[in-house]
Amino acid sequence: MKLPFAESWKIKMVEPLRMSTREEREQWIKEADYNLFQLKSDQVYIDCLTDSGTGAMSDRQWAAMMMGDESYAGSASFFQLKDTITKITGFEYVIPTHQGRAAENVLFSHLVTAGAIVPGNSHFDTTKGHIESRKAFAVDCTVDEAKDTQLEVPFKGNVDPKKLEKVLAENADKVPFIIVTITNNTAGGQPVSMQNLREVRAIADKYGKRVIFDSARFVENSYFIRTREEGYADKSIKEICKEMFSYADGMTMSSKKDGLVNMGGFIATRHEDWYEGAKKFCIPFEGFLTYGGMNGRDMAALAVGLDENTELETIETRIRQVQYLAAKLDEYGIPYQRPVGGHAIFVDADRVLDQVPKEEFPAQTLAIELYIEAGVRGCEIGYILADRDPVTRENRFGGLDLLRLCIARRVYTNNHMDVIAAALKNVYDRRHEITRGVKIVWETELMRHFTVKLERL
Repeated sequence: MKLPFAESWKIKMVEPLRMSTREEREQWIKEADYNLFQLKSDQVYIDCLTDSGTGAMSDRQWAAMMMGDESYAGSASFFQLKDTITKITGFEYVIPTHQGRAAENVLFSHLVTAGAIVPGNSHFDTTKGHIESRKAFAVDCTVDEAKDTQLEVPFKGNVDPKKLEKVLAENADKVPFIIVTITNNTAGGQPVSMQNLREVRAIADKYGKRVIFDSARFVENSYFIRTREEGYADKSIKEICKEMFSYADGMTMSSKKDGLVNMGGFIATRHEDWYEGAKKFCIPFEGFLTYGGMNGRDMAALAVGLDENTELETIETRIRQVQYLAAKLDEYGIPYQRPVGGHAIFVDADRVLDQVPKEEFPAQTLAIELYIEAGVRGCEIGYILADRDPVTRENRFGGLDLLRLCIARRVYTNNHMDVIAAALKNVYDRRHEITRGVKIVWETELMRHFTVKLERL
């Protein structure tokens, strides 16, 4: 008899959870202006808002924290982290930051100027925000297959080479770099193939441009290359990572995802001129070059986390749990971005709440309904997150409207996955009763989804 799959770890410490009443949740979400970011954590039963900084660290990571060197300059923990990053990526120059958006802020302050055009594959919210706040333009070059959530294509996160070539042919002088997000979060946690990374590299070389990887989930991307792309089944995760980064000039990293830590980020590059340019902004924005907004103990834990997560057993356990939840949704007939990605389920809200007009934000409405149903907190990745067009100020309805259910690493059991699936099924079963959504009553100019205030219609 074949043995079933089991986690590659055992539990050493637990934290209690409390299930609230429906009446409590209805009151709490109203007080939060129907914005799930504004809920208090103790008002949430199962938290699927994000996988960023919400994971559980290992015994090795906790031990490393006790050995952290808190020296202001020349911290031993920094050099431990730098050596680990260089070993995995091949990048020689490393600047730590307090998180991924800080890495973007530091590097983009050097590279992005007004009027610039930055092509990429579905820039995530902070990436787009850092580009547009500098009066520049983020141009989406994701493959069209990503728009059909029910299409089974192994690498729906890919950059479309024809779209990218067109942008460069028409605007090469305005393009400071190309950015590739691995995995493509906005498109549903979808991976980018190694072949596509080679194609992007070739186009970049043709036009004399450099390539940045937004690398928050680069280990998950490596796993999908190993399991979905011909020629990589026998490669280690670390070998695949090294090849991926060979096609890039630099990276920004939110370490709170695949770094398995609660806070941290970094910039890494093979180019000294990028390093020198970023240094000028790191020191005033983040801190000295050998801590850059991170504690020594956090850098030590990150070094261990990067090493652990680039081993097959760790990343496979993580992705298999997301696949377990996806199988439950298949059983209930609930549509999501297929095939399932590595860090979350992205439910297709337009298909579920097909009677809610797009102007009333179906994905946000679905997130509210799921929370009221069972205290499960998800996140809208759709029309609210898309913000308004920076020129016309019209809402951007051209993309997907998804409810993202992120799974924190090494935190929940499959019993919790069963609860999430059952709660979503209950909402799905009464979906035709939900005919109205929400309206915006207050919003900020950029990245409005974090603080937007809504009313139910």
